[in-house]
Amino acid sequence: MSAAASLSARIDAVVIGASAGGVEGLSAVLPHLSSGMRAAILIVLHLPRDRPSLLSEIFAPRCGVPVKEAEDKEPVQPGTIYFAPPDYHLLVDEGPRLALSVDEAVHFSRPSIDVLFESAADVYAQRLLGIILTGASEDGAAGLAAVRGAGGLTVVQEPEGTYESHMAVAALKRGPADFVLSIGKIAELLGSLSCTQRAVPRAPRQDG
Repeated sequence: MSAAASLSARIDAVVIGASAGGVEGLSAVLPHLSSGMRAAILIVLHLPRDRPSLLSEIFAPRCGVPVKEAEDKEPVQPGTIYFAPPDYHLLVDEGPRLALSVDEAVHFSRPSIDVLFESAADVYAQRLLGIILTGASEDGAAGLAAVRGAGGLTVVQEPEGTYESHMAVAALKRGPADFVLSIGKIAELLGSLSCTQRAVPRAPRQDG
C-alpha cells in the first residue's frame, strides 16, 4: 500500500484551525480535496461574531466535495467539509455528531480552535489529523497538543510562510508536530486523503 493510500485509510477526520490570513490559506488547500475522500473536514476560522459567514458560499464552488456550515446535532458525514458558524463553538460528540455551544470564548474566540480539536481528539483519537494554519492567536496550541496526546497526526504550517505566524509558533512551542509544511505541501497532504486503493483486475483465465 502506498503512503498516500495508507494515510487515507488511517484518517477518519481532519480538523483545521486558522485566523488572520485563513481564507487565503484554506483557498490554497481545500480545492485539492476530491470526491474520493473518506475523511470529514471540520474547520474553525475566526470570524466576526456579528455577521453571517459566507465561507460555505465561497468554498462550495471551489471544492469537489460537499461544503456546509455545521448544524447542531447533525451526524458527521464522510467526505464533507464543515465550517463552524460565527459565535458558536463547534464540537464533535459520540456518534460521531456535531454539536454547537455558546460557552465562554476561549482566547477571546468563539468558535475556538482548541474546543474543536480537543473534542475531536476525544472521539477520533489516533484516526484524527489536526492542522494549524496562519493566525495571530494562541488558540489551537492546546488543541493540537490534545490531538498529539490522543495519538493523532499533527501538522503546522511553516511559520515563515504564514500571513501571521503567532498561531503556528505557539503550537510548535507547545510540542513538536509530525509535519511542519509549506501551504503547498499541506495541500498535497490533504489531496492524498482522496486517494483510494483500487484492486487490480485479474487477467481472464485462458483454458487449453
